[in-house]
Amino acid sequence: MRKTVLVFAMVTLGGAAEAADLPVKAPLPVQPLAAFDPWDVAVGAGIASNYLFRGVTQSNHAPSVSAYFEPRFNLTKDFQIYAGMGASSIAFPNRTGVELDGYFGIRPAFGPVTFDFGVWYYGYPGGTCFAGVAGFGAECASSALPNGNFIKKDVSFYEGYAKVAWTVNDTVILGGNAYYSPSFLNTGAEGTYASVTAKIAAPSSLFGTSGIGAYLSGEFGRQWLGTSDAFYGHIKLADYNTWNIGVGVTYKVFTLDVRYSDTNLSRADCNAFTGDHTARFDGSFSPVNLSGVGSRWCGATGIVKLSADLTAMTNLK
Repeated sequence: MRKTVLVFAMVTLGGAAEAADLPVKAPLPVQPLAAFDPWDVAVGAGIASNYLFRGVTQSNHAPSVSAYFEPRFNLTKDFQIYAGMGASSIAFPNRTGVELDGYFGIRPAFGPVTFDFGVWYYGYPGGTCFAGVAGFGAECASSALPNGNFIKKDVSFYEGYAKVAWTVNDTVILGGNAYYSPSFLNTGAEGTYASVTAKIAAPSSLFGTSGIGAYLSGEFGRQWLGTSDAFYGHIKLADYNTWNIGVGVTYKVFTLDVRYSDTNLSRADCNAFTGDHTARFDGSFSPVNLSGVGSRWCGATGIVKLSADLTAMTNLK
């Protein structure tokens, strides 16, 4: 029986950070800079009913809180350098309860098109190593998880990313994203993710000067994964598609987002991918999961998130 680890953290459609489901740790949407101000800082926080990353829950379908802090330096009105840090509450199989992120990059803008290139580090401190009943992960001192899954103590990893956003007009933004990690979740398996996004905002005239706005957004992405290291039994992790669609209402710095998300991972492959400590025997089998244990961490779900995001240049003048 072969298992691997939980897919990490959530990427957002309506936000500007990683390309998944809701703005969990993402800074404000990046637009071509209208005026030149050297320094700025973006901050934000939120609470979500479920923390998803590329269609997979990171919080065991429980609520999650998050926050981020991002200083920015504008070399010109069309070229920005940034670095940031963030934190989110999670529930990983190795008993890690927090995700700590660090990232940096550049954002050049060419008219209505903005690019974003950078590196993101996902840290998961405080984990415990669990061995597997089939002999994998034998270097762990701890016993196996109750369902036989196993996981490393440290699943921290980094990704390089490239993103583009095209502001078609006042209401439509189209985007594309690509991410690469040489060892996704420290499994030893390469990970590549690519997605396309779209966001349609309600015309500003619809709400007048009330400060209220609304949008519809969606994303379709695919995660490609390689072969794990010896700890996880040298298995080929299943590639999968993920998608989400949702609506949001904004008021000044606040956003309420309601979203539907899903993947095409089977429960058997989801269990092999996540090492879900809550998975149960349900007759789910696949070439990399012969145990019959299936996970519900990768299926259809709805998410509600309330967040606040602001920048010093825009909101604190």
